[in-house]
Amino acid sequence: MAERCDRLTRVNELLKRELAGLLERMTPPAPNMLISVTEVSASVDLRSAAVGISIFGGAPGDRAEVFRMLGARRVDFQKHLARTLGFKHTPVLSFKPDRRLEMGDRVLELLNGDPES
Repeated sequence: MAERCDRLTRVNELLKRELAGLLERMTPPAPNMLISVTEVSASVDLRSAAVGISIFGGAPGDRAEVFRMLGARRVDFQKHLARTLGFKHTPVLSFKPDRRLEMGDRVLELLNGDPES
């Protein structure tokens, strides 16, 4: 069981690194946006993977546009992963917002006495 967990952890990290590289080449909708892959959680059978995406900067509409762009390029990303990683099954990707870093920044702002930020 521990071996399976270690393997899945390595697979998640490989997927995260490859997807982060792909996102670096993607042009965000706003010039001041930072888009990053915060986590990847693949299923045990590697048929699917949830990808946590964190977005800093931009307007709320720009964030929605990022997820639209990711959805439109999902198949291209999966093809790239299939070519570069050579897994028996390439996971079907689903992108989800990860707001943990954003919420952490907000807590720090509140603790530092800046309630209007």
